[in-house]
Amino acid sequence: MINGKILVEKLIKYARCHLHLEQRDEIYFRNLLLREFRIDEPALDVGDLSFIESLDVPDVIVSELEEYAVENGLAQKGLENLYSTYIFGLLSPLPSAVNKKFMEIKQSQGIEKACEYFYDLSVKNNYVQKTAIGKNLKWEYVDGDKYLEITVNLSKPEKDNKEIAKLLTAPKKAKYPACFLCKENEGFEGHASHPARENIRTISLTMGGEPWFVQYSPYAYYNEHMIAISNQHRPMHIASDTIDKITDFVDFFPNYMIGSNAALPIVGGSILNHEHFQGGEHLMPMHKAPLLKQFASDKYPTVKVGIVDWYNSVIRLESTDRANIKSFATDIIKLWETYTDEECGIYAFTGETPHNSLSPVCRKVGETYIIDVILRNNRTNEEFPDGIFHAHPEYHNIKKEGIGLIEAMGLFILPGRLKKQLNMIAEILCGKAPYDEKALNDKDNYLYAHRDMIKELMADGLSKDMATAEQKVTDTVNKVCKNILFNTAVFKNDQQGKDGFVRFLNVLGVK
Repeated sequence: MINGKILVEKLIKYARCHLHLEQRDEIYFRNLLLREFRIDEPALDVGDLSFIESLDVPDVIVSELEEYAVENGLAQKGLENLYSTYIFGLLSPLPSAVNKKFMEIKQSQGIEKACEYFYDLSVKNNYVQKTAIGKNLKWEYVDGDKYLEITVNLSKPEKDNKEIAKLLTAPKKAKYPACFLCKENEGFEGHASHPARENIRTISLTMGGEPWFVQYSPYAYYNEHMIAISNQHRPMHIASDTIDKITDFVDFFPNYMIGSNAALPIVGGSILNHEHFQGGEHLMPMHKAPLLKQFASDKYPTVKVGIVDWYNSVIRLESTDRANIKSFATDIIKLWETYTDEECGIYAFTGETPHNSLSPVCRKVGETYIIDVILRNNRTNEEFPDGIFHAHPEYHNIKKEGIGLIEAMGLFILPGRLKKQLNMIAEILCGKAPYDEKALNDKDNYLYAHRDMIKELMADGLSKDMATAEQKVTDTVNKVCKNILFNTAVFKNDQQGKDGFVRFLNVLGVK
């Protein structure tokens, strides 16, 4: 049994050490907790609580809190995380105080220190799930002068493209908040189908002349993974104002990159009904890729332009002239919306249904703006019902979800199911588990989706040991991720595709 009185003192000390609780407010918050826990008076002797000072994450406190909540009927079993979120939100500084502190630090010590404060608070108040994130499998795949980052994410469920597309056409319902990104999530208690958000804190800023806010992602696919979100619940779109917003962002956060998912299903992200961007401290593999070919524009002589040496189709613009780089990027957006190249299989419309979209990604190096524009197309046909420029069916056992912004930049987020499945495949490859081709062809078999990959890997015979088998499996996953990016390229890496890419740039007046 958890001692509630001692738990109260642990929470107060944790809040004082890590959540910026002022000494003047300790009695007030102690009494709030005593009422919450249905305790009449505080503990007289709590022993040594000095270990709390060195905690990097609140896990041990959260665990005790949730156990106590269930034991004492404060939370239902299975929903105890909603209660712990509420308590940590209660002990966190108010949103206004966080914004004020952030801006004070930004002005006196710089943006990096301000972000350090904000990120640390988001971890310490248990919004960013640092421990869970640390359990994800991660590795790099070096491919010549390029590389990919690959993560098997153990917390985020796999989503289907058809379910994502329904968000755009779903009838309006009386739902509060309207989605997981809305500003109204700040302080929301949550329920079984909507995460609690009492502990979320956001920073307000202006982007494109409109009110926006930023928060860190609880999934944190990379270091200081930040999401910039419109105060208005409105669908994703890509237009000239998009460039205004992302350049405003990097002026405010010159230490971070930012990018927008394409605004269409299949090639877009998992949330298309609320305009938002993904940003953060991390430089993606695409950012480090050099130019394959350089061009010049008479219209924008202050802007360097080139095709990036990358797996999919990326145009890179660089300039210290914000107005010109914005205009150039806007020209690309407008042209691509209606651009068709039959030789490359690119059709802007089927009837009135649009297929072309793109992902602009912006960062700032010194005074230089760098905008990478990833060209996308979401057309489908009978051969590729999930998307012609999407992961092809032979790769769906590894990744069927839409290839959004983060993966297009070279950081693959693979479904958590793969941790167990890839290990089971390695056991088959080295003989630790039997290879039964007939059983694998049973649709109810856990490894059914991988049957063709296993058969191909077994063609080389058994691996000498588990380590060798695991490496074979990893090598296969690496190649699949690379090939998926090739699938997403609208201008393929063959002569026809290269010629098509140059034709597109020529129409832009780029030579």
